Amino acid sequence: MPADHRHRPQDCNCFAVRQAARYVTQFYDQHLAAIGLRTSQWSILAKLKGLGPMTINRLAADLVMDRTTLGRNIQPLERQGFIEIRPGTTDRRVKEIHLTPAGAERVRAGVKLWAAAQARFEAAFGAKRSSELRHLLRGLVATELRSEETPAPRPAV
Repeated sequence: MPADHRHRPQDCNCFAVRQAARYVTQFYDQHLAAIGLRTSQWSILAKLKGLGPMTINRLAADLVMDRTTLGRNIQPLERQGFIEIRPGTTDRRVKEIHLTPAGAERVRAGVKLWAAAQARFEAAFGAKRSSELRHLLRGLVATELRSEETPAPRPAV
């Protein structure tokens, strides 16, 4: 890439991915609004339904989300009775997140809404391109972009 194009906002990979993520999230949020969930909350409940109880750290890693962000997302789910946080089965110092029957019912109620969003997305973007996009994004998440040499930014005090 020529040097004069390296610093243009439209050439920033992060900007493009975040813009697309916000766009797609807003689209799915519109579909899931009927059951009172945002896409981030739906993802948590669906992951727990599919994989069963898991520690907060494992769920955060699976969702590629930092622990504090996950904590903010699970609080309303716990208040609404969709999840329970319990001591770990093997190590009581560890907290596990469990899907409640009410949470499982909320997932069941949302499957049709989510499926409608999926179908509309694929109709607009194309089934083949949608599949390729998912493949590319999973490949991106599997890379080692973060390294030990690049420390996480420290929060401002």
